[in-house]
Amino acid sequence: MAGTYRFSFGPWNVHEGEDPFGPRVRETIPFEEKVKFAVKAGFGAIQFHDDDAVDVTLPIAEQNKKLAELKKMLDDNGLEAEFIAPRLWFNPHTIDGGWTSNSAEDRQYAIDRCKRAVDIAKELGTDRLVLWPAREGSYVREAKDSKLAYDRFVELLNILLEHDKTIRILGEMKPNEPCDSTLSPTTGHFLALASRTIDPDRVGILIESAHAMLANLEPSDEMGMALSFGKLWGIHLNDQNGLKFDEDKTFGTANLNKAFSQVYILDKYGYGNNGEYVGLDIKVLRTQKQDVSFAHLANSKAIFEMLVEKVRSCDQKYIDELIAARDYEELSFYILKVIMGKA
Repeated sequence: MAGTYRFSFGPWNVHEGEDPFGPRVRETIPFEEKVKFAVKAGFGAIQFHDDDAVDVTLPIAEQNKKLAELKKMLDDNGLEAEFIAPRLWFNPHTIDGGWTSNSAEDRQYAIDRCKRAVDIAKELGTDRLVLWPAREGSYVREAKDSKLAYDRFVELLNILLEHDKTIRILGEMKPNEPCDSTLSPTTGHFLALASRTIDPDRVGILIESAHAMLANLEPSDEMGMALSFGKLWGIHLNDQNGLKFDEDKTFGTANLNKAFSQVYILDKYGYGNNGEYVGLDIKVLRTQKQDVSFAHLANSKAIFEMLVEKVRSCDQKYIDELIAARDYEELSFYILKVIMGKA
């Protein structure tokens, strides 16, 4: 059941190169230029944080006017808004987390901003809200009551599901960074929380390759679990060189075999056939010059498409025979030959 693929990326994937150890090295590229690239390179949607889409401090009427202008720009270019994600982690109210904060005032700020993000999503014509629990964790275990924090996570999900009866919530889990340890670090954790909500059918998963690797898990296995639940509603493909900070490398460039495995499971089970996007979440390298700031996006899309060809060229009957014989050494060798174009 081969997948049908459409691609998306976020405007933050093309940035100025500033990091904790150095200043910006490139000029800001206007959003309009990113839209032009998306059209030219064959992307179908743009991912948005709430404040990528609009100034979230504007009065609602003015906000919605700006959102209508943005939606028209997307429509005119044949693009969609894939999702909205509330960017909570930069605000002073979320120093100690948002909905899991020990402060009632700060928790209310996070709830209100998430509800506003839902409203922004609907104005842009998407029913997808992505939640990344960036600071919903701890640096010191005793600083937060983990049982209470999980209850508050479920409470937030219920509030948002009640706020809009058509919104779908996608959890994007990550085990660490910026927190030392994040609550709900994996797909399984979030699906367990989803089962406690008032409408589990509207709560699913967005899996990011690097986030799974940071939990020392295989991204394809995480995808397989979500697929088995019918809950894989989004992906962020990238790559990661071991257990360190979130690198967001170009897809397939650190471990081509892991990339192949992800494409294999996605294609086998028809990911994309229900409108899901192949989302990219990759950062332009700090060393890149201004005029090649989009190369990592074009390259990741091309690598995915080449791997689809490799996956579909596999002799599945031969693979099944090797599996039946438990000849996993030959299976591993065969997959490598496929990747290298020698099968």
